[in-house]
Amino acid sequence: MDLVVAGAGGGLAGALRAAEAGLEVLVIEASENFRRGNNTSMSTAMIPGAGTRWQREAGLEDSPELFLSDVMAKTGGQADAVLSEALTDFSAELVTWLAEGLDLPVELAPDISYPGHSVTRCHTVPSRTGAEMLDHLITRARQHPNIDFLVPARLTTVRTHQGRVCSAIAEYPDGSTEEIPTRALLLACNGYGADSHAVRELMPEIADAVYHGGEHSRGDALRIGAELGAATGYLDAYQGHAALARGAGTLVGWATIMHGGVLVDTRGLRFGDETVGYSEYAAALAARPGSGGWIVFDQRVHELCLAFGDYRDTVAQGVVLTAQDPTELAQACGLPVEALTDTLERAAHSAKGDVSDEFGRSNWEAPLRPPYRAVRVEPALFHTQGGLVVDGHARVLRKDDSPITGLYASGGAAIGISGHGAGGYLAGNGLLPALGLAVLAADHCRGLSPAQHKS
Repeated sequence: MDLVVAGAGGGLAGALRAAEAGLEVLVIEASENFRRGNNTSMSTAMIPGAGTRWQREAGLEDSPELFLSDVMAKTGGQADAVLSEALTDFSAELVTWLAEGLDLPVELAPDISYPGHSVTRCHTVPSRTGAEMLDHLITRARQHPNIDFLVPARLTTVRTHQGRVCSAIAEYPDGSTEEIPTRALLLACNGYGADSHAVRELMPEIADAVYHGGEHSRGDALRIGAELGAATGYLDAYQGHAALARGAGTLVGWATIMHGGVLVDTRGLRFGDETVGYSEYAAALAARPGSGGWIVFDQRVHELCLAFGDYRDTVAQGVVLTAQDPTELAQACGLPVEALTDTLERAAHSAKGDVSDEFGRSNWEAPLRPPYRAVRVEPALFHTQGGLVVDGHARVLRKDDSPITGLYASGGAAIGISGHGAGGYLAGNGLLPALGLAVLAADHCRGLSPAQHKS
């Protein structure tokens, strides 16, 4: 086998890239329900690309240098410089290859401004759901003669000889195992978000939030990497979200906020500038009384957000309330009438430019107008953003910065470009390393002759 890919999410991009170059690829996946059970499928399919033809067609000027500057600004300069430069440089090529090489129906998402991006650069699919994107990748991979699947099976061990990957051991649900000779392996099995003990130890501020990610994200890549002497980094980094609909488990989406909505706690009060980012706002929401709140918006925002499949799912669940005035809204949500009325009045004055917002928010599309809409939300942990240290080719590195020959990591299995904690997360920081590192790994793998990997 030329390449084994552990994980049938974003890693499928790497499998397809390698297969199109003539490599024989095996995908090992632990879950039979991987079409809907991993973080790629749960995403909004937002892939940042800097300097793409879609941007040029929209009259937008962007560059890898500007994207890199945004990453460093959002992370306070803490993001890994080598990896950040590699991924921002590769971002446009990645989006173009997905569209032209895999026929993914890519489009720019020009109607929403995401926190931290100085220019519109997120590309997505028509439904704006990861499920649509993943279904497309799975269909392409299933049809490719050079790609085989081993499902359900879990990668448990990677064996090396003279410092080079030589085989992978997969375990089946009945406990039996199979050793698969391979010259390269891509760890695309996500991070450790499903390991509640590790989450509580490494990121306690989000430990009591709902985990909204793949059930098999239990740190397998970290364990396997440790056995091989790999270095780790940014283990406190994660993507949180403050817009998970309570009682429905669907993603309301931060577009409700960026189009002009506000987030109030269980006392009917705003508690910060919501536009700083949905990731860091998860911990802020978790710290409020009742560890939850309400996103309040209006009919205009509602209609704009119908472009997102996740929001449509939220509406279909019947959890979006409608009210004609603040009093009716407060009663429907069980919030103090006086507090909510005052909050909405203050927000409206700030949105009109009459006064400066008390929390420093300056991004208001328009003031909210009745009829109002509201969704009860709770904080969530989507996925971890730290992992095995990799270079710009997605090669896993030892503590002395030397690569473990034939071992690669992508997505949550690898360090990301979000720095530490939750505040450095930019929209697309999950999928760019998931898809981008997988493709970069495939490119590096196919550039090595078999002789270089034979033991």
